[in-house]
Amino acid sequence: MIPRIHKRGKRTLGLLYYLYGPGTHEEHVDPHLVASWDHQAPDPGRHPGATYKDLQRLLDQPLDNIDPADRPAKHVWHLSVRNAFEDRILTDEEWGDVARRMVAAAGIDDPDEGAGCRWAAVRHADDHIHIVATLVREDGYKPDLNHDAARVQAQARVLEAEMGLRRLDKGDGTASQRPTSAERHKARRQGRERTAREELREAVRRAVAGALSEEELFDRLAAAGLLIRKRVAPSGDLLGYKVALPYDLNRDREPVFYPGARLAPDLSLPRIRERWSTSGDDDNQGTPLADRASSVTASGPATARRQTASATWQALVVIEHGDDTVAAAHIASAGEVLDALTATSAAHTRADLRDAALAFERASRSHVRAERGRDRALRQAARELVRGGPALGRGEDGATTAMAIDMLVFFITAAIHWHAKRGHAQQAAAARQAAEHLRAAYQAAAAQPLGALHQRGRHLNRPLLQRQTEVLRQALPDLAEQILAEPGWYALAATLTDVQAAGFDPTSLLSEAAGHRELDTADSVSDVLVWRLRRRADLPADTSDTVGADRRTQRSTSHARRQAPGQTGRRPGRS
Repeated sequence: MIPRIHKRGKRTLGLLYYLYGPGTHEEHVDPHLVASWDHQAPDPGRHPGATYKDLQRLLDQPLDNIDPADRPAKHVWHLSVRNAFEDRILTDEEWGDVARRMVAAAGIDDPDEGAGCRWAAVRHADDHIHIVATLVREDGYKPDLNHDAARVQAQARVLEAEMGLRRLDKGDGTASQRPTSAERHKARRQGRERTAREELREAVRRAVAGALSEEELFDRLAAAGLLIRKRVAPSGDLLGYKVALPYDLNRDREPVFYPGARLAPDLSLPRIRERWSTSGDDDNQGTPLADRASSVTASGPATARRQTASATWQALVVIEHGDDTVAAAHIASAGEVLDALTATSAAHTRADLRDAALAFERASRSHVRAERGRDRALRQAARELVRGGPALGRGEDGATTAMAIDMLVFFITAAIHWHAKRGHAQQAAAARQAAEHLRAAYQAAAAQPLGALHQRGRHLNRPLLQRQTEVLRQALPDLAEQILAEPGWYALAATLTDVQAAGFDPTSLLSEAAGHRELDTADSVSDVLVWRLRRRADLPADTSDTVGADRRTQRSTSHARRQAPGQTGRRPGRS
């Protein structure tokens, strides 16, 4: 149940004409009263002879009891209450009870004192009602409406439980502004799936991802095709900005501009500047040296995705053990990473990544104010994703996409726990939704590279496969049988072979990879360990072209083992 208090108005009659009228798209059906302050108000929808003017005069009559100088400049209070689309259809009697409890919760009416404001509730659709009230009480006093929005929200949570409706999480005032009904109708009329406000919010978030200056931000907005208006002080200082879609016009055929703050609280110019305050101008600042010097790939997208995986891995420690303000900054920056990854993703992962980014947008803000600066590695990762360009979805950049998404799933799982522990119900729910979309994107991205590794693992000779089984049991005795039963075991066995061929001790590296982070939330432990090992050993993420070389690798590995000091000469894996 979603209650929404609209802007106060001056004309009761004008609002009644709208509520009882056909609606902007003939969507109002059978408008009628379901409740009123005295249960006897005339209903122009169903009472013969009753007019809108009759109802307006009665609603506004308390204004005549006070001096005109004391009358509120805007005396019309308007609340809409809407149910979720999956909720059952309430009866008129039920909606009437909802209306009475909402006006009591807001402070509009006080049944116990009998001196409330006059109000009426109109129903013109199955799923919602509108309540109109005059902000002068029967005794001439004005109601106390401090925190009326919070009070009606609290009453909605109670009504949801009592009436068996969808339970919504309590808000905290940090959510983005919802599109208005007029914006939604306009989008439908124009054949667009989303409103202009929603399209602009996504476009601005993508432009902000990894940007380091106002000039870069506005260049990106212009490149995205947005119209831009800047608000400049007499001194020449930039105070703010507005953006519009070229095709979103008002009745005068002029573009409809939205300030950044009206798109999302963290998209105002001052809040965006906070991201830049300590980010520096060095493109490599905050980037792990190992990622900058990686010798595995020459591809821009692949290198950027490896950097993203490394930065996300490091950020996990901050989320779990760091200061709240620094953790909040990392969570916000993870939103930039998701936006950048979506903008550069291949077609087969784009839809799920976009849904994940849109969901996580709500999880990136809370009342914990982010301390910027120490999140620069994640912001740099977002920047490099944008600069690296779009991934083709195959080869090394496709495989490193799966690697990056895998790390992001663990990060967002940590963000879920972080929000839940602090009572951020809406943020935790949004992060859970984002994690589900990311898992779907991972399955699409990982299918090809893991499939190639799986085939390599199945073609390992029996002694070498037995050797990797022993490595697994020695490194992870508690998880070994579970991993051996997973479809991903063969991909892990191939990776352990690559680890050893690269000069690492597979037992110690596997133990280290498993010990640095919990694995309980992983859908496939073997998949997770594959990406951790390949990242830590700086191995190619895609091995599609190496299948034919495996026999040579196996022979050289066996020869090296026979020649190593201390070996008995027995073939590995034989008892």
